[in-house]
Amino acid sequence: MSDDIYEHIRYDGREFVTALQVEPRLRERTLVVNGVSKAYAMTGWRIGYGAGPASLINAMIKLQSQSTSNPCSISQAASIAALTGPQDSVLANTAMFQKRRDRVFELLNAIPGVSAHRPEGAFYAFPSCKSFLGRRTRSGKIIETSDDFVMHLLESQNLAALPGSVYGIEGYFRTSVAASIEELEDGCARIARACAELE
Repeated sequence: MSDDIYEHIRYDGREFVTALQVEPRLRERTLVVNGVSKAYAMTGWRIGYGAGPASLINAMIKLQSQSTSNPCSISQAASIAALTGPQDSVLANTAMFQKRRDRVFELLNAIPGVSAHRPEGAFYAFPSCKSFLGRRTRSGKIIETSDDFVMHLLESQNLAALPGSVYGIEGYFRTSVAASIEELEDGCARIARACAELE
């Protein structure tokens, strides 16, 4: 399965390439999925789409036709308008996300013990918290996992993040860069304070 949901949110002039462009011989066994939630900021509209072998698409249609929860006509019409209309807003939003990404990574990498790789697309940061594993909170709890680390962020600074464990990668945490610059700067300051508290 090729998840192309971030097709339009890419940075630094990078081109988008889907899996089938890289290896066309996989066509008969590849499902390409996409949607309008990310590029068009339509997360609540719940519209996605797929392309793949007819047998798989037909099975998906059969399953969807038996579901009691389906996309409404308004969501479908709005999605068509987004996909076929002017794309200026997508380019403007991507430029804004890139500025936010750059600022967040500048701030995250300035926190002693935190290191973050700059992604080429999407709007998340996935920094390492490995250097804090084994350290202790002020209440005496030992940070043994990324779950413990994000719980410390929540309890210490009222800051929500996802542990890397939910992605199968221990020692990291995920946070969004899709907020305002001011909110992102505040969030990074809270991460810095939470990290400084660990002994």
